[in-house]
Parts: sequence; structure tokens; C-alpha cells
Amino acid sequence: MSTNARLTKMAVRKAFSGLALCVLASAASAQSFQLPAGCTGYVTVQQRSCTVSHHFTCEGDPAGYQQRIDMDEDGITFVSTIDVEAQWIESIHVLAGYATRLNPAPTDPASLTNLLDNGLDTYDFVTSTETGESTRFLGQDALTGDKVVIDGVELLQTDYFIRAYDDAGEELWRSAGKEFVHPEWRLFLAGKSRVTVPEDSFESDDTPMEFSFPGEDGFLSVKPKYGCNAVFSQLPVLPEYEEINNDHL
Repeated sequence: MSTNARLTKMAVRKAFSGLALCVLASAASAQSFQLPAGCTGYVTVQQRSCTVSHHFTCEGDPAGYQQRIDMDEDGITFVSTIDVEAQWIESIHVLAGYATRLNPAPTDPASLTNLLDNGLDTYDFVTSTETGESTRFLGQDALTGDKVVIDGVELLQTDYFIRAYDDAGEELWRSAGKEFVHPEWRLFLAGKSRVTVPEDSFESDDTPMEFSFPGEDGFLSVKPKYGCNAVFSQLPVLPEYEEINNDHL
């Protein structure tokens, strides 16, 4: 194990015990992802960005909570917990070696219900690390009115815009793009996005390519199938992102 891997696991251990450690240990030696005891997977998603994601629920979690594990060719990159409104309850950034939790009483909680009912949801919330560093997220999701079918799964398409600020109120980054929503699964699936930091910007394409369900080939696979070693073309900045920025943020 490299020094970076040791530091990453130490950071995760300090931030979370239980599920996160079981997940990290189980994925290290298996070709099929091993869920912790009491957890049940319901879908594995292969993304265009050389990422495979596993979505599952666990008996010990509050009602409506679900977990997600992202993996690349080298192993786990991200672990998250969301609630029934798709709020970011806990996030473990494995490669960077830190974890965050949602602060209580958000100013404007993210609400998947509000998005589905009204076509638009704004949010303003704060997450904090174990050491007390906080980040404020301000943004919105909007249904485009379009539906897409990917590998037999129907999804609603969204536009989003989000900004992240540090404790001093300085902008850390902003991102705009398109995502997908599955109303019954109560979650967002990533799509194309542009992230802008003070001196640079970059694009990504995390569009889902394939869905595998329990009993099917590819369910709980630890190997991403699409986009590995690929270089993606640059995405254009779409006019509606500037309109969202000016009108709502």
C-alpha cells in the first residue's frame, strides 16, 4: 500500500467508522463488490467517465436514506449518503482524504419533492469536515421537461447551477450542466458539466451508459466499462446557465 493510500484510509477512519471501513476493505480483494451486512443493492450504474456506481440501502439507516459507492479502475473514489430528498447527508472523498457532513437547519434545504412537483428547486446549505472547515453551497435544479431512455431506464433531465463558498465567503468553484433524475429511486444521476475555479475550468461527462440490476451480469461489478483512458471533447457553455445564474443566484 502506498503512503497516499495509507493517509487516505486514515482520514476516512477518522471521519467515519462502520460502513465506510467495511466498504473499503471489501472492495480491495473482490471482483464483485461485497456489500456490508444488512445492506441491499438495487442498481449498478456504468458511467461514461470510467466510473461504476453502486446504489444500496442499509437496515440501520433512517427511513429514506441510501448509500452510493463510486469506483474507478483503481478502486473506490467516493462514498456518499443521501436522504429521501437527495440531500448530501455524508460524503467521503476518498482520493482527497476528507469527509463532510450536512450541517443542521439549512437556510434552504435541497428538496427533490419540490423539484418534481414544481419543476424548480433552489438550495442553500452548508457542509463541514471533521476539523470544522465548512463550505456553503448555493444553487438550483430545474427540470427541462425532457425525458430520456438509457439502457431501458427512463430518466428526467435537469439543468443545474451551483456555487461553493469557503468560510470567508470567497467563491471556491462553480459548476453548471445537465443531470438526470429517477423519481422512484429518489436520486440524481450525473451528466455533462463544466466546473470553474478562479483560474481554470474543466469539463466532465458522467452520463450513465448501462444499468445492471440484481441477478444481471454487471451488477456489483468493480470494473468500469466506458471511457477509461479517453479524452473528452470540450463542452460549450449553454446560454441558459447564465440566465439561471443572473435570475436566481
